[in-house]
Amino acid sequence: MVERTSSMGALVWRKSSASNPADDCVEVAAHEGRVLVRDSHDRSGAILVLEPRRWRALLRHIKDGGGDLR
Repeated sequence: MVERTSSMGALVWRKSSASNPADDCVEVAAHEGRVLVRDSHDRSGAILVLEPRRWRALLRHIKDGGGDLR
């Protein structure tokens, strides 16, 4: 589900400490038992809302090389 929202209040967004500020990356936050994901360069853009099990599945997929566009 992708949502644009302004009613979520103050969220604590974080990204990997290995991220370079100039690199393209995503930021994540927790809200009401879900994981929110956004583009670090478009903070007012769309937010991907995932259930924790879907977030873990996405991370596994990425770590296994899925989605590598090179």
